[in-house]
Amino acid sequence: MGASPQVPLAEQPTPTPALPVWPLFAVMGIGSWPRPSWLRRLLRERMEHRLDESEFQQAADDAVRLAVQAQLRAGVDVVTDGEQRRDSYASFVAFRLSGCQLVPIVDLLPYVEDPDKFAAELRALDVPADEIRQPVVMSRLQREVPLAGHELAFVRSLTPRPVKVALPGPYLLTRLLSLECVSDRVYADRESLAEDIVAVLRAELQSLLEGGAAVVQFDEPVLTEVVHGQGRRSRSFMCGALAARHDPKAELAFAANLINRVTSGFARERVVLHVCRGNWSKDESVALRGGYEPLLDTLASLNVGGYLLELCTPRAGEMEVLRDLPRDRKIGVGVVNPKSEKIESPDEIARRADQAARIFGAERVWLHPDCGFATFADSPVSSSAIAEAKLAAIAQAASRLRG
Repeated sequence: MGASPQVPLAEQPTPTPALPVWPLFAVMGIGSWPRPSWLRRLLRERMEHRLDESEFQQAADDAVRLAVQAQLRAGVDVVTDGEQRRDSYASFVAFRLSGCQLVPIVDLLPYVEDPDKFAAELRALDVPADEIRQPVVMSRLQREVPLAGHELAFVRSLTPRPVKVALPGPYLLTRLLSLECVSDRVYADRESLAEDIVAVLRAELQSLLEGGAAVVQFDEPVLTEVVHGQGRRSRSFMCGALAARHDPKAELAFAANLINRVTSGFARERVVLHVCRGNWSKDESVALRGGYEPLLDTLASLNVGGYLLELCTPRAGEMEVLRDLPRDRKIGVGVVNPKSEKIESPDEIARRADQAARIFGAERVWLHPDCGFATFADSPVSSSAIAEAKLAAIAQAASRLRG
């Protein structure tokens, strides 16, 4: 794999609204929130081109109102729109980028090496393949409309609290879109594809910060697949698992290069990175397992102001290994498990948060769930009632610790 082509940096990003003064143990969701059943139906109709776009957006406005109200009742310090307009946290780009189209995963099975084996693996991993769609490159990617600017603007009309917007990271999108025998009809190699993805995400980051986002989160869950997925007898179903694998060391270098090219020139404290191990099923046994040790050097090299990390589940390993991450970065600590119906107690959460404060310093610690509550619209891992109760427990724990 050759060196990644360098993307010329845009002009120095323009000044953005002032960064909020974060409270100790700032509480936030990761991104997604369970969609109402009526919105899931409309999402399917929209994907099948049976629903007018304006009608869908009006309905999605109502769903966002519900998601924001639930977060505010819970007592969060930072709000998201719950990704209500998205079919998933990453594949929604197919609706916003020209040159991209959503295709059911079952329609892509002929492109993998052994379709029957891969279909069996999806069933074993509890993946609803007939409900999940993959974005496919049909022509050169272009950002003719913002990816999430409309989401940000509407949330900011609902609350004065700081708003976080989550975007798929550049490595995730490159893995997601570089499907063999499909993307190579448009791009000579994945480095060429990555060049356009970096340009798209730089423009989006600039637009979101100018639009008033307090912080922009890039999701890069496939980093754990790189270091912990190699020894599995079956593929781990993360976005990008359909794409060809490469040497882990080279993959991490490639990923770090892409992330730093996207964020170069922007205020580091406005950008954070989220890493988890998969969030498509409530079954913990089918998700990746392994600590952060193999990722420490990569994380430390990134031009981001913080890391929002899955840490509640035992699959994520020990928090202590993160001690040597740069001390000028925030450490987001996952303190509730969205896959579990059990509502963690404020006492339990406070003990976990206090441990983080002793390791990193209280001023660096943010608190959040391990991942979103509904990464895929049609396959949520939680209900809205449970999601709200879990966020409320985090907020109660944070209040005690501040006192």
